Amino acid sequence: MQLGELAGTSDESMRALGIMLDAWDQGAEHGVAPELMAYAALFTALTDLVGLFGEAAVATMARGLVNRIENGEFTSIRTLQ
Repeated sequence: MQLGELAGTSDESMRALGIMLDAWDQGAEHGVAPELMAYAALFTALTDLVGLFGEAAVATMARGLVNRIENGEFTSIRTLQ
C-alpha cells in the first residue's frame, strides 16, 4: 500500500472516520478542548504514518497539505465576500 492510497474513500475509511468522530464527541463531552484533541489526533496520525511509510513519505505528504489548507479545503465555515 502506498501513502497516496490513504486518500481514497471506502467503507473501511468511512468506518474509521465514524470511530474518530465518536471519540471526538466523547472528548468534547468530557470537556477536552477541541484544539487539544486536534493536536493529539495529528500527533497520533503522524506517528502511525511515519511508522508505516517512513519520514520522507510523510514529509512529502505534509508538504502537499500546505496548498490544500491555503485553498480552503479543510475550512468548514466559509465567508463569501
